[in-house]
Amino acid sequence: MSITIIAIAISLFFAINIGASGAAASMGVAYGSGAIKKKRIALVIVAIGVFLGAYLGGGEVVKTLGSGIVPSNMMTVQLVVIILVSSTFTLFGANMLGIPLSTSEVTVGSVIGVGVAFQVLHVETVLVILFFWVAIPLLSFFIAYAAGYFIRFLERRDERWKGIGSGRWTKTLMILVICAGFIEAFSAGMNNVANAVGSMVGAGMMTAEKGVFWGGLFVSIGAIFLGGRVLETNGKKITNMSLLQGIVISGTGGVLVVLSSLLGIPVPLTQVTTTAILGIGTADHGFRLWQKGVITKTLRVWLVSPLLSMVVSFTLVKIFIQPSPYMLVILASLVIAIIGLASLYNTIQYEKRIVNEDGGGI
Repeated sequence: MSITIIAIAISLFFAINIGASGAAASMGVAYGSGAIKKKRIALVIVAIGVFLGAYLGGGEVVKTLGSGIVPSNMMTVQLVVIILVSSTFTLFGANMLGIPLSTSEVTVGSVIGVGVAFQVLHVETVLVILFFWVAIPLLSFFIAYAAGYFIRFLERRDERWKGIGSGRWTKTLMILVICAGFIEAFSAGMNNVANAVGSMVGAGMMTAEKGVFWGGLFVSIGAIFLGGRVLETNGKKITNMSLLQGIVISGTGGVLVVLSSLLGIPVPLTQVTTTAILGIGTADHGFRLWQKGVITKTLRVWLVSPLLSMVVSFTLVKIFIQPSPYMLVILASLVIAIIGLASLYNTIQYEKRIVNEDGGGI
């Protein structure tokens, strides 16, 4: 009974962190474009949207994470705790850094880690998910890039388009960009609530209906109280956006994620939105936008996060459920080797800087 309470508590804490991370993906564009000037108002709209999306349409992705990657009959309360701890650990760390991390990546990585540990994995489903992880953000980038380039073409061809974001058009465009952001928040609820409650539903700890209700509620709470830093990252630090561009970005992300959710595919919502922002920014400023530190930092976290959560869940299984001294020795050696390589790399870079500063270099 006590471990069940622990699992539920971790799940709800994870849901709070999902809300914090998802805030950037769903309303960052409206905030960054100036359609919503107050951060708190943007976060409240996010909260309403994600709750409705979770409650009304989160069931299909819950099924995928509950039984599509590993068989539901192998799900126990202990494994649920391991999956949630692994996912929460990775996501919480990213939130503290202010990075818009994909909750789907860390959750799927944790579930895969458990499946690998037990050598029971629905490989076909994993491959489909990985395909969507690559295809959907790329599609989002190219759609936004084409739309941004078209907007620039219209502005150059007809001077009237340059004023479309001002004067009598402003109020209409602000309403549209907020509506687009709300749709994206709705899609965030559809897709991301499963990350918090999918494994518990798969283990039979709660029904899907209760899972999406409570998961959606705590995702909303997280959006309101912890979403500010990630909202700032997506909305302000990547590129300045006009209202027209904001509508394209939020509309693209919302539609693609809703379609993926209807298919039951957990997709990296934050990647979809951020690549759309990059597409718009690239159309405006060229590829020099990619040199911004916040973008490279985010890309690194995207790459590392599913692998990290997979290793963490795999390790926890081998420690608490399938103790294996040999495996623990290998994992400990791997951790030491990675730390050693990182330290060696930093030392080499430091020595190079010293040589250059002393005049011994180029």
